[in-house]
Amino acid sequence: MRNVPILTLITMLMFICFSCNRKTNEEHVGEKRTSGTTTILVDETYANILDQQIEVFEADYTAAKVKTVIGNESEIMPKFRNGDVKMLVVSRMLKPTDEKFYKERKSPIYVDRFAIDGLALIVNKANTDSTITVTAAFDIMRGTAKSGKKLVFDNAYSSTIRYFIDSAGIKELPKQGVYTLKTTNDVIKYVAENNDYIGVIGVNWLLKNVKESSTYLSKIKTLGVKDTRKKDGGEAYYKPTQENLINGKYPFLRNVYIINAEGTNGLGTGFANWLTSPRGQLIVLKSGLGPHEVAERQFNLKTNNKN
Repeated sequence: MRNVPILTLITMLMFICFSCNRKTNEEHVGEKRTSGTTTILVDETYANILDQQIEVFEADYTAAKVKTVIGNESEIMPKFRNGDVKMLVVSRMLKPTDEKFYKERKSPIYVDRFAIDGLALIVNKANTDSTITVTAAFDIMRGTAKSGKKLVFDNAYSSTIRYFIDSAGIKELPKQGVYTLKTTNDVIKYVAENNDYIGVIGVNWLLKNVKESSTYLSKIKTLGVKDTRKKDGGEAYYKPTQENLINGKYPFLRNVYIINAEGTNGLGTGFANWLTSPRGQLIVLKSGLGPHEVAERQFNLKTNNKN
């Protein structure tokens, strides 16, 4: 397939999406999929991109109101399990305990991936290291690392640290080497002020800070990561560019799902479908994350290397 300049691709997609949207508005005026009110539980890591999606969706469908309840994964999941709020944006599939309420009521649950996120490893710019292996990172999580390196996460109940706990195959954190703060911004600030820590943050949050020109960005850099678990991984180290999220070369990937258990053909269903539509995917593309489908675009910090 011939490579298309990203600006041209985005322009083409915008034209297609705007045309499709006009037709959709005309065909669905007054239908529940584009009117009414719905509430979505959102992992705080994805609050920014959901805000962008909702802003455009509500501008397209003025009779629709999408509300969000934002928190870390441990805070929002109980509300979904109990049926208090039946829509959810998270970075993992549901577990049997998450589905129990709905299965008992024979209420269907629909799960759709709408974006690909990654976990970036950041260090102080003065740190001599520019790369790390997956094994080395997981050894720190297991408390078996000999390097003296330390990991710092946003908080003890976030999806970020849960991802590393699950991936490292551990049930509890080691007594030393792994630390948690309160927010992702705290991690960025802490790494910028301390040379001995590796911060673990969502790519989505990193992109948000790039756009806001965070005062701490000039003091940090992202590490290239090699997936030592793959026999054919070679010696390549990859950074969390959008291209590497889409092609799967960056090791620390996670899907972003919209989960709909409303059980009706209403606004929740309409918004979930819209997220995976060309118009919703265009917003994901422009955000720097990997769309479920569509093409790629690289992002980088001012101080990034080539990978």
